[in-house]
Amino acid sequence: MLVTVLLFALALGFLYVTRATLIAFLFAIFFAYLMSPAVNRLEKVLRGRNRAIAVIYFLLLVLVVVFFVAVGPKVTREGARLGKTLPDLLAQLKSGNIAEQLGKDHGWNEKYTQLAQSFLVSHSDDIEQLAQRVGLRVADVAKQAWLFFVVPLLSIFFLKDGRSFSDFLLSTISSRPQREFLENVLNDLNRMLAHFIRAQLTLAALTLMMYSAFLGLMRVPYAMVLGTIGGVLEFVPVVGPLAAALTIVSVALLMSYQHWLILIIFLAIWRLVQDYVSSPRIMGESMELHPLAAIFGVMAGGEVAGILGIYLSIPVMASLRIVFRRWRLYAEKKKFGPLTELPLRTHETHRT
Repeated sequence: MLVTVLLFALALGFLYVTRATLIAFLFAIFFAYLMSPAVNRLEKVLRGRNRAIAVIYFLLLVLVVVFFVAVGPKVTREGARLGKTLPDLLAQLKSGNIAEQLGKDHGWNEKYTQLAQSFLVSHSDDIEQLAQRVGLRVADVAKQAWLFFVVPLLSIFFLKDGRSFSDFLLSTISSRPQREFLENVLNDLNRMLAHFIRAQLTLAALTLMMYSAFLGLMRVPYAMVLGTIGGVLEFVPVVGPLAAALTIVSVALLMSYQHWLILIIFLAIWRLVQDYVSSPRIMGESMELHPLAAIFGVMAGGEVAGILGIYLSIPVMASLRIVFRRWRLYAEKKKFGPLTELPLRTHETHRT
């Protein structure tokens, strides 16, 4: 027992030390799941998986170049302008002058303007610390830019030899019950991850297009940048949409945007549409996670691996649920003999 505990401790320590490399490989697996349907279909036409992967990557490269040529310059210009105004806005927040300006622009009562100004002045240190934390988080994300180049390259190997990896892993298990357990776990993980990645990308794309279109139509300052931020943060479970909404409303208020109330109403309506219409139809119940488990996963992922850990928290929690469910069934088979999987399949059929 002592040796087993020590081995598990060493394994966990190794995983923690190499978490940056493991995160790159996890994202590569997710990217491979995203590309896999197109590769599988094209493989039948071109009669070769390597040729299919090459064609898909070429088309993806063309799409990225077209996107950056068409939209990239505008987003870059707006981002540069917003970056230049942030120091002045931070100084006005700390001094409380922004409250007086907002009061004039939005017709606030003088009493409320003075209350807001005194609140900002009394919490100037907290505002500065919050700005520093946000800056550190942004810098942390910028340091991970190498993933945009490494992940697609690593995904090529998973797309090309993914089936061989799973077959080799199964071949190392000689016991039939253990082999069945591992095969069931791999099949469940395969279905869950494939569905999750594609559904999450679809939801993020819907949010990006809707935010960019509405903000541009309403002439909100830095509409393209804010729409892009909203689409990217849609990937972050639970806290991402809230952070995106706060960012959009804060920038609109600080830029003295007049129709901020309409903006808040739109963000609330879109959140309801995403949570109760789009997400149930697109995501379905494939994750089967309680909200408390999702929140715990997000917080724990942030502590372990920062922003990237938050991105990976929900699929990791869902994977642990799958392993636990299959292990419980495996333990029952060992204890009581052959056990039918009818209840599990019935549940899966009902869920589908």
